[in-house]
Amino acid sequence: MKKISIISLFLLLVVGFAQAQLLQNYEIRQTMEFYNSNKIIGGAWKNVLTEDQIKGSPYLSKEFSEGTIYTKQRIQYDSILLRYNIYHDELQFKNPKGEIMSIGTPEVIEKAVFDKNELVYLPYNAGGKTKNGFFLLIEQGKTWFLVKPQVGFQEATEPAGYKDAEPAKFINKADDFYIRSGNEVAVLINSKKDLIAAFPDNHDKIESYISKNKIKTNKKEGLAEVVRYYNSLE
Repeated sequence: MKKISIISLFLLLVVGFAQAQLLQNYEIRQTMEFYNSNKIIGGAWKNVLTEDQIKGSPYLSKEFSEGTIYTKQRIQYDSILLRYNIYHDELQFKNPKGEIMSIGTPEVIEKAVFDKNELVYLPYNAGGKTKNGFFLLIEQGKTWFLVKPQVGFQEATEPAGYKDAEPAKFINKADDFYIRSGNEVAVLINSKKDLIAAFPDNHDKIESYISKNKIKTNKKEGLAEVVRYYNSLE
């Protein structure tokens, strides 16, 4: 998969920490400013992506959808064509020339809203190590319920015996479910035990609610319901 290095999407100028905290709303900027901001600051775009002769799709949705990007500097950029590459964990956009780019500094993004999805960039626990990545935000409150879609990649195979050659392909895998409390690192929920452990302050209530309502804790809908219930508790 070829990746070409070009100019950086975002190294936004930070106006001043104190001033940013006083802002109550997002400052709406022109869309062209989103594309041109780095021409002033310098740097490099991260990637141009091509997928040739690969079956399947690495995207949440292959088509680009018009959306809005909100940054941690409280700036809002509207009417950006966006899509999410699950395999590379990249938020991609089309520039005015129709070129496909991926955002090189996703840590400045608070959220991206497009195609009825809300994508956030957060720290999470991965095998005991803290990483950062994009998540679909499903429920938000004192605790967040997050979904991290998964796509695998299978290399092409040569013909062997009675078996035909197979092209390289992307394979859809089961989503991973995460819960984030406050500003903590998001944690993976693999079982009912993990889910209950994510709510130490209301352990008994959560366990009782799951049992009483016969909630399937391995399903997205069930986890979302539990988080909504928890967020409703005082």
